[in-house]
Amino acid sequence: MDLSRRTFFKVCASGLGGSSVAMLGFPPGDALAEVREFKLARSTETRNTCPYCSVSCGLIMHSLGDKAKNAELSIFHIEGDPDHPVNRGTLCPKGAGLVDFIHSPNRLKYPEYRAPGSKEWRRISWDEAFTRVARLMKDDRDKNFIAKNAAGDTVNRWLSAGFLAASASSNESGYITHKVIRNLGMLAFDNQARV
Repeated sequence: MDLSRRTFFKVCASGLGGSSVAMLGFPPGDALAEVREFKLARSTETRNTCPYCSVSCGLIMHSLGDKAKNAELSIFHIEGDPDHPVNRGTLCPKGAGLVDFIHSPNRLKYPEYRAPGSKEWRRISWDEAFTRVARLMKDDRDKNFIAKNAAGDTVNRWLSAGFLAASASSNESGYITHKVIRNLGMLAFDNQARV
């Protein structure tokens, strides 16, 4: 029998593939004829922005759930948004691993507070956290606000506090954030994209 090297490898590969499939317990014909359902077929798509860095890549999160009133959807797949102008469907390794971040048992989901001198963190409500932040900002602004400079000119400055904005915000929310911070008199204001 006259066998070329290429033909020999083709015969060996087909024999090995056929015997492997047959050893798994089903004939090759049935295995090739099986059709699986697409894993995203019944999922709900939600668009969002990646929380990691200042690039602000667009995401499509796929979740499953029965959408009942008290049932929560569970995210099982995240991919880049091909219609997003920043990343056009691509994700870095951190963005591609967001499913693990979402389902991590170590993920902080609620505000916590540690009293001065204490070693323990305690969970507080969102209302308590917002009220505390607002109270501390108001007290600091009242104490350190500068209405007029040495020459008597109106300056309305608050120099003892600063604000670092998130770069993953939309233009609209960034505009509103800028207006609020500047109206409070803060001069130390920057964006995460520059850090």
